[in-house]
Amino acid sequence: MSRSKGFHEEVGRQVSATNEVGGFFASILSGTLLGLGGDHIFGTDPVLVVLGIIAGSVIGFWRMWTIATRDDEA
Repeated sequence: MSRSKGFHEEVGRQVSATNEVGGFFASILSGTLLGLGGDHIFGTDPVLVVLGIIAGSVIGFWRMWTIATRDDEA
């Protein structure tokens, strides 16, 4: 039983979208973990965590913006 080309293209788009969402959350998680580590090392309790969350969020939204505004290569 053969699947249509459209089905495979749609699955590819879904996998790509899932990957990009994972990258968004990874940016936020990375900023948070780096902030936690910095706070532990320097003893600056919530300062670096908050800065890490903000920086991770900005990077994550910037990545989503670039993905949303790029032209599809078809």
